[in-house]
Formats: sequence, C-alpha cells, structure tokens
Amino acid sequence: MMMLIQFTLTLNNEIVYMTITPDEQIILDSIYIPSDNDPKKPEFPPDNPRFPSSPTIKINVPGISNVWVKDESVNPTGTHKDRMAWEMVVTYKNLLLAKKAGVTDYLPHMSIISSGSAAVAIQKMLKKYKLPDLKVLVHYQLPAEVKDYLKKIGCHVYETDLSKRVLLTDDILRLTDNPRGIDITSDEALGPFDVFYDWMSYEILNQDPAWVFVPYGTGHLYENIVNIAQREAASFVFHDRRYFGDHKKIGKCHFIGSTTNNPNSIADKLYSPHLPFVHLDPHWINLAKRKGHIGAKSRVGIVREEFLREAMEIAKNNNLIAEPSGIAGLAMLLQMKNEVPVDDKVLIVNTGKVKYE
Repeated sequence: MMMLIQFTLTLNNEIVYMTITPDEQIILDSIYIPSDNDPKKPEFPPDNPRFPSSPTIKINVPGISNVWVKDESVNPTGTHKDRMAWEMVVTYKNLLLAKKAGVTDYLPHMSIISSGSAAVAIQKMLKKYKLPDLKVLVHYQLPAEVKDYLKKIGCHVYETDLSKRVLLTDDILRLTDNPRGIDITSDEALGPFDVFYDWMSYEILNQDPAWVFVPYGTGHLYENIVNIAQREAASFVFHDRRYFGDHKKIGKCHFIGSTTNNPNSIADKLYSPHLPFVHLDPHWINLAKRKGHIGAKSRVGIVREEFLREAMEIAKNNNLIAEPSGIAGLAMLLQMKNEVPVDDKVLIVNTGKVKYE
C-alpha cells in the first residue's frame, strides 16, 4: 500500500483531511517559480533562468538596413512552445497545491491538438517533472515519423480528420479519451494566454522596434504581444518591472502577423482548414490602433509562397535555425518591403524549428 502524507484543515469549524503522496510532494517541491515578473528573478528556462532568455541578433536582409531577429530556436526543444510548456508545469503546481489542500482528489491529463512542436515541448517538460503524460490529437495524415516520435517520448496519440469541422473542448477531450482532463488547445479552460508568452513579449518590446513581424498560427503569440503592448502603451505611470523600453514608441510600432490560407503551403504549421479557438477580431486590432496603442499599419496578413522561400534562403545565409512556419514574419517583411522605411528598426520573431531528438 502506498503511504500517504496526511494534513488537516479547519473549515467552518470542521476538520477536513487531505492527502498527497510522497512522490507528489517531491514533484511539488521541485517546481520552483522565482517570481511572476521580477526581471532579476526570471522563471524560464527552468534549468537556467535568465531575462532575456533568448537572444535578439542583427541579420543581413538585402535592401533593409536595421533588421533584428528574436531567435527562439535556442530553446530546449527548438521553439517558443517551450515557454508554453513551462506554463503547463506551473499549472500542475497549482493543481498539486489544490490536491494537497483537499480541493481536488486527482491530477488530470492534459489534451491538445498539435502538429508536433507544442506536443514535443509540453511532453518533454511534463516528463522532466514526472507529471501525467500528454494526450495529443493529430491529423490522421500527419507524417508517421512525427507520430512515432510523439509516442516514443510518452505522448498518448489519437488520430482524427481535422479537416472536417472545428473541434471544441468537449470534442477534443472525448477524442483523446480524457473526460476528466483539461483541454489546453484553447484558452477556455486555462484563461487568457497572456501568461504563456508574457516574458517573451517584454523581451520583444524592450527592443523599442518600429515594426514587429510574428508568425500567426493559433494566434496566441501575436495576441499576447499586442495585448501587453497595449497595456504598457496605455500606462502613463506604472509599468511592469520587466519593461525597460520607451512606452511612447509602442503606439508607433506596427505589429504584423503572418499567416497562410494555402493548404499546400510550405508554412504547414500556419494552415488549418478549421483552426479552433482563434479569436482574431479585426475590430480589436482597429480599436487598439484608434486608441493610439499600436501602430496604424498593424494587421494580420496572408504571406505568399515565393517570399517564404526567399525568407528561408536569408535565414540560411544568416545561420538561423528555422522552418517556413517559424520564419514567416521575415517572409512578410519581404512581401511588404515597399511599406517599410529602410532605416526603421524591424524585429522578426523566429519561433524556431522543433528538434525531434
């Protein structure tokens, strides 16, 4: 029989008994969060926290003189999804605390729709902390080597035809045999995604760019950056401790999302016929522009294939580890070249390329 650590809590003059296993207590103790927003006590990456946690480097782009890349390929599994993965561990810490307090009696599995990178990042982080394995719903035509790798690292893989219709939270949990679990494909269960990429957003805004180009797949990263930009632009007195930039420049910065509507695009991770939970609302962007919180040219646009191919060549010439989906912001810059003044400071977000190793 497994030994349990027993606690008591008095609620309304009644003693409530709580249990947590010794192994769970060890996991709980191992998840250390230095701070929520102290740049001197960053939380990511967990093995070697630093702020900024990924570099911003200048690259050579023909015809544009001041282009910088926020390079997320340095993260443990090669993409910005490692930041999201860490937040899943933080979520489990809160669940363990709730279990210890008697609020819940089990640790749920998490479910997600993924084409690979998010699932790899999250499962490896969960495995590191000995947390429940991730349940992953994939398109049945996902390459076999990707599905095999997901199974190899411990994911529970389920297949379906994602092209038929939008799958909502209940559908995802049902299709991954996870009725008591948490769907992390959406923000319906976990709340706003601002916490997933908040540190990264401040690392970007601290560069005081005139333009920011971001790949737009699920939209979570773009929306996070813009939401935090609005927050800092609207504040005249109190700013987050992680923000070191000039808040007056944010309202003049144009935030450009880059996506595709081509089912055969080489930026395959940016396309889905029924991408669930994308909350892009042009009225939200337009209102932010009318308030003067972001630049007037901010928008999400469709990138053309020839510019994706050109972006990959430039990435290669600059020794960047990238794939078309991750470097789509650079492709959009090339497509919009005539709109961008040659000397403006441009920041490209390279979301990286997953390491299947």
